[in-house]
Amino acid sequence: MTANRSVIASGAAACIIACTGDFAFTFIGGSYYPGYSQIHDTMSSLGATASPVSGILSLWWVVMGLLFVLYAMAIYYAFASRPFIKVAAALIMLYGLGEGLGSGLFKADPAAEAIISSYLFHNILGGVGIISILILPLIMKKVIPGNENMFLPVLSNIVFAAAIIFITLFLSRFDAFGIITDLKGLWQRLLVADIYIYLLFVDGLVIKRLLIKES
Repeated sequence: MTANRSVIASGAAACIIACTGDFAFTFIGGSYYPGYSQIHDTMSSLGATASPVSGILSLWWVVMGLLFVLYAMAIYYAFASRPFIKVAAALIMLYGLGEGLGSGLFKADPAAEAIISSYLFHNILGGVGIISILILPLIMKKVIPGNENMFLPVLSNIVFAAAIIFITLFLSRFDAFGIITDLKGLWQRLLVADIYIYLLFVDGLVIKRLLIKES
């Protein structure tokens, strides 16, 4: 039981570090990339070979991925007896492996001449990670029902709806005036903020669970 509490505590801290650290690294990293725009350019371009901060951002994403894997273990142990908790933990782990390790190990360098490229792996793994984290709010409503926390189902619905809107705008290819497609960086950051706010809220419930177990 003591070992489980240690995993929960370290995993809860890992979530905070991963969520806040990702914004810090991308915003600070962007300031060291001449011509880079937080509004127009994607986060992935910071880790591309052409980026002057490619090495440090790629390393951070690997670390971030491992932090989310640890958080997945924490949420599992915090709600081990709940239905769907294995699914929730697996979704968080897939996000860490896809958006974290996938982005860090495979750079977003397009290579049209290669059938299998780093760019392809980057997009596939990142896509798996994003789809996983989009599903998470729908699963967490089953892990923590409304009679236990009346705010979580409402927040889950809002976060899910907002995420669908932001990812639709981010992936949009049909824009007569070029306004939507020109703001990819903005849509991506709003999507990430939406996801991380939700993860931090759930992390608060994990910490609460830990404190109750210790009391």
